[in-house]
Amino acid sequence: MLHKTSSGEPAALISNVQRYTVHDGPGIRTAIFFIGCTMRCIWCSNPETLKPYQQLCIYPVRCISKEKCGHCIKSCPIEKSPISFDEKGFLTKLKIEDRCDGCLICSQACPSGAIGSWGDLKTLPQLMEIIKADNAFYSRSGGGVTLNGGEVMMQWEIASKLLLSCKNAGINTCVETALHCPAEHMEAVYEYTDLVIADIKCLDPKKHEKFTGVRNDLILSNLIKTVGMGKKLIIRTPVIPGYNDDEREIRAIAEFIKNELYGEIKSWQLLPFRKLGAEKYESLMLEYPMKDYVSQDRTTWEASLAHLVNMIKTDYHLPAEPLV
Repeated sequence: MLHKTSSGEPAALISNVQRYTVHDGPGIRTAIFFIGCTMRCIWCSNPETLKPYQQLCIYPVRCISKEKCGHCIKSCPIEKSPISFDEKGFLTKLKIEDRCDGCLICSQACPSGAIGSWGDLKTLPQLMEIIKADNAFYSRSGGGVTLNGGEVMMQWEIASKLLLSCKNAGINTCVETALHCPAEHMEAVYEYTDLVIADIKCLDPKKHEKFTGVRNDLILSNLIKTVGMGKKLIIRTPVIPGYNDDEREIRAIAEFIKNELYGEIKSWQLLPFRKLGAEKYESLMLEYPMKDYVSQDRTTWEASLAHLVNMIKTDYHLPAEPLV
């Protein structure tokens, strides 16, 4: 999917740029989060990156009131505006997209940020200006740029061009991906990628589909191709209670890494589940799938991860580590 600016220039649709990150590959990095994802993991903490287009979001607590402001409804081009207010004239949590054409004019008109939007179009020159600003940190720490998501492979054309620009500038490149994508898109992005970070969530295809919305056949196939291409690979497994946090599930992944990937990975990182992103779901008027989950205390999940990591190292001789 190739996005373009109003002037027709190719651009990436991104949700965020995080500078000085240390968990998105080696060294100090700039992480660019692409919008759009083919999966619907119930534990996802970035719902603003799921749909492949800009979305309205609302924060009613910031509303000044229709009487004191009203810029949003005055600017709305729809005759019967989908923007709703309560009896006191404050923005409500009703789904304002019901009759909305996605023009985002109301978000631009709102002075308090009660109505906003997720997603910005950034051209290659704009992104490279952001990336190059931290070049000194990359060279000192062995860092670079990481393309993240959502799913970066959904915007493979602009992603590959951005990675090429980084390589031409001598900047280390990393892609974090779920690999649920056509192999040819993956290969185009890989051409200019130094390091790949990819998830293996579980091996059972039916269970994978139940909790992520898709089967894992394509993902596993692309992982095998990744190793076959000689790419440096870090595997990550988000350890989700009630989904894959027992020895049987982790052993199944270990067997796949050992037998199908020949153990050719730089690291296998186990991530604890943290209940994050609830406020984002609320702003998008979506129900948080994990809202009823009671988070484990740190002592419990740290001990669980340590046990699984020790099992992986002892029984499978794989380079596992907790990512906390």
